[in-house]
Amino acid sequence: MDALMRGASRLPQSFEAAGHAFSHEDVVTILWPFISEPRAARIESVIASRTADVAVVVDGLANTGNVAAVMRTAEGLGYLNFHILSREIPYKHSSRTSQGTEKWLDISVWDRTTDGVRALKSAGYRVIATHLDDRALPIEAYDFTVPTALVFGNELGGVSPDLLAEADGTCIIPMSGFAQSLNISVAAATCLYHARSDRITRQGYHGDLSEEERAWLRAAYAFRAVGHAQEILERHAVSAD
Repeated sequence: MDALMRGASRLPQSFEAAGHAFSHEDVVTILWPFISEPRAARIESVIASRTADVAVVVDGLANTGNVAAVMRTAEGLGYLNFHILSREIPYKHSSRTSQGTEKWLDISVWDRTTDGVRALKSAGYRVIATHLDDRALPIEAYDFTVPTALVFGNELGGVSPDLLAEADGTCIIPMSGFAQSLNISVAAATCLYHARSDRITRQGYHGDLSEEERAWLRAAYAFRAVGHAQEILERHAVSAD
C-alpha cells in the first residue's frame, strides 16, 4: 500500500505541543531516552513485523467484547489497520478483553458501512468478506500478499447486505464436523493466522511497512510507551521558543 489508512485512530497521527509541530524524528529523539533498552528493542521488533497490506474489518458487531477480542488477535498477529463498521450502532470499547492492545492499532470507525468499504477500496484494498454464498471460496484460495480488507460480520446476521454488495469476494473456513460456523472471535483468529502464514509462505515475511510508515509508527509507539509524553513535548516546545 502507498500509505496507511487514516481515520479515527487511537494512535497519534501528528504531534503538536504548545503550538509547536514536531516531526516524527523529533518525537523519537525526545522520547526514546525515556524508554528502557528492552522496551525499545521490543518496539522495533513489533514495527518490523507490522503489515498494512491486510486490513482487519468488523461489520456491525453488537458485542463490544467480540470487537475487543478480534482487536487483540489482530494486534498480536502483526496487523496494524483495524476498521469498525458500526452500522450506526454507537461503538464502545472494552479494554478488559483487548488487554490494551487497541493503543497499538490504527483504528478507524465508520458510521456507514458503505463509506468504510469505499474508503478501503479507494486505498487499494480488495474487500473479502467471511460469508457463505454461491461465490464463496475456501480461505486457502486467496493470496494474502495482495492488499486485502478481510471482513468479519455480525454475531447473529453475519456480514451486512450493503457490504456484500460492495465486496470483491467471499470466503469460508472449511469445516469437517457437524458445526457449520465458529464464534466470531475464533473465526477471526483462524482467518488472521492463516493470512499471516500465507504471506510468510509466499514471500518469506509478514511485516511490510515502508520506511516512512515505520518512522511514523515508531514515533506513535514512543508517544504511547512514555508516560506524560505530551507534557515532555510541551516542555521541549517552550524551551525551543
